[in-house]
Amino acid sequence: MKFLDEAKIFIKSGDGGNGCVSFRREKYVEFGGPNGGDGGRGGDVIFEAVNGLNTLIDFRYRQHFKAKRGENGKGRDMTGAGGPDLVVKVPVGTEVLSEDRSEVIADLTTEGQQVTMAKGGDGGFGNARFKTSTNRAPRRSDPGWPGEEHWFWLRLKLIADAGLVGLPNAGKSTFLSAVSRAKPKIGDYPFTTLHPNLGVVYLHGEEFVIADIPGLIEGAHEGHGLGDRFLGHVERCGVLLHLVDASQDDFLEAYKTVRSELAAYGRELNYKPEIVGFNKIDALSEDIREERLTALKEIAVGEVLMLSGVSGEGVQEVLAGLLRHIKQDREERAEAGAPETSEWKQSWEPADAPAHSDVPAHEVEPDSERSEP
Repeated sequence: MKFLDEAKIFIKSGDGGNGCVSFRREKYVEFGGPNGGDGGRGGDVIFEAVNGLNTLIDFRYRQHFKAKRGENGKGRDMTGAGGPDLVVKVPVGTEVLSEDRSEVIADLTTEGQQVTMAKGGDGGFGNARFKTSTNRAPRRSDPGWPGEEHWFWLRLKLIADAGLVGLPNAGKSTFLSAVSRAKPKIGDYPFTTLHPNLGVVYLHGEEFVIADIPGLIEGAHEGHGLGDRFLGHVERCGVLLHLVDASQDDFLEAYKTVRSELAAYGRELNYKPEIVGFNKIDALSEDIREERLTALKEIAVGEVLMLSGVSGEGVQEVLAGLLRHIKQDREERAEAGAPETSEWKQSWEPADAPAHSDVPAHEVEPDSERSEP
């Protein structure tokens, strides 16, 4: 399945049904009076976060989502049926942005979380609403109110416990394939990985998810290389595994480059717990290993561990270190608390949204007037 982490979509909630003009006509009922019912309310458009999705590729082939309108009112004071809500399923970790991407409107980070992004239009009043002491046979009915229309950007940030960062060819994909069943593309050239990959690791009866993103280069925050677009996928991680190629001569500069890009990206990504994996040590002699390891420890922010994704040396120690940080992060999240699934229902209201009528039908005065939409 092709990976896509950004998509632009159009949504429209259902229009309200039209009110009905009708009069009671029965034998022996000389003055039946108006009995036209109200139109039904249009359906809402709701975004729901679901498991089992890890890409927005479906929104490349379908960009327009429209809820159904409410049914028209009927005689005998029958209100039209409301239009069914349209539920748009998105992956957990999806952000909903305004059309100009200047505002994050909703962030769906929990399975079952729902956000109403467009409310359906109210149904129009039937002629029974307009009966007064002086107008016993009104022939007026209102059309339904139109639904809301919006353009939104969807941006996916993968939900993972640990994130892999480093320069191109630092061995991130090799490490991921060695510790999980993920099969990312592996090559001896830069930017072999063009999109994020996820792998599930099982260790000591525990499991956690690692995200591998394309490599960073100097100036990535300015758009160089593949840019810093994919760094959003490790924003939610509890710990970063920063892989450094021990076999390259400028390994210290490689470490500093990635740290600089993390700081330039912002959002406190450079303050996350970090384990520095000194990778590809199988290509070095013991003396050179220790010499370079000592030099790296002097400038490294986090714990430095030697490993080789090819030979497997030091891999278990690195995974154990990651698991330790992940458990701590999970405990902190649990203490912070998250709402139950049933409580994850929110509603977004645009600043210039028209007011909807919340007054029940039986509480509206018979001679009340409602302006045309």
